[in-house]
Amino acid sequence: MGYTQTEISWKVLSKVTFADKYFPGYDDPFMYPTFLPEVKVLESKTVSITGYFLNVDPQEKVFMLSKSPMASCFFCGAGGPETVIEMEFLSRPDFPTDAIVKVTGKLSLNADDVEHFNYILTGCKGQLIE
Repeated sequence: MGYTQTEISWKVLSKVTFADKYFPGYDDPFMYPTFLPEVKVLESKTVSITGYFLNVDPQEKVFMLSKSPMASCFFCGAGGPETVIEMEFLSRPDFPTDAIVKVTGKLSLNADDVEHFNYILTGCKGQLIE
């Protein structure tokens, strides 16, 4: 059986709606996602997507892929939570922040754990795009 992957885009990942939901542990509301069918079909699939590599905390192995570069990413208020993906790599990547990379991994949709992003790629491998 061959290794198959689905190429996805940020446009597909934007197929999500958000509503505020109160989380008692933080005594604060968070944006709770409802994934639309175009996204739900990708759950647990191996996907590839291209974006900007954000090296948030390399010591803790916290890496993100963003639709936009660091200066205009989700954390700077330039996009919503659907514009970033949390990544767990097989081996520590050596990409600089804001490098354009193509990442392949298994997609998880996260609606409930506020400690993690809505989109998570596990078992990631990345390739620098020049």
